[in-house]
This record gives sequence, C-alpha cells and structure tokens, in this order.
Amino acid sequence: MTRRTNGFRLFLQVGDTVGHRDYGQWGEGQVIEEMTSTIPGGTCLVRVLFRDGRERTFNNDLDSQMCCYYMGLRKIIADEEEKRPPVVAPLLPKR
Repeated sequence: MTRRTNGFRLFLQVGDTVGHRDYGQWGEGQVIEEMTSTIPGGTCLVRVLFRDGRERTFNNDLDSQMCCYYMGLRKIIADEEEKRPPVVAPLLPKR
C-alpha cells in the first residue's frame, strides 16, 4: 500500500523496518526520517539506520526510476501484523 503526498507516491514511512536484497551485510534497518519536498519537481527521501550502524539515504518516490524499491530496498512485515485484522472504528450511537 502506498501513500500520496505533495504529488509523490511514497513507498516508506518513518518506523518501517527494511532490508536490502543485495546488501544483507547491512542488516535490517529502520526508517528514521522522511523528507518530502513541497516544491514542484523536488524530491522525496528517507533516511534509514541499519544494524551496521550506518545511516543511508534513499529516494522514496515510486514514480521515480531511482526509487529505493527498484534499487532493492524491501519492507519487512512482521507475521503478526499480516494476520491482524484492519482497525475499524466502532459506530457510536447518535445523541
């Protein structure tokens, strides 16, 4: 599922856990910052802190050929999150 903001189709958001298909030695990483331009033609980036202690910055726009998804970055989804039903707000009676 992707989010749209400022005209960008975003892949990752702060708090997502990721891994890289080509650089397993980096270990898992967590998105610690999201930077999205408000200027037309600008860029959107995410900063990821990996287990190897290094922060790396990636393009986060799925409409760009340089998007981190196409470069090998993948979300890691916990099993319990996949099985969890979607949260639906209860209907409250009108007063």
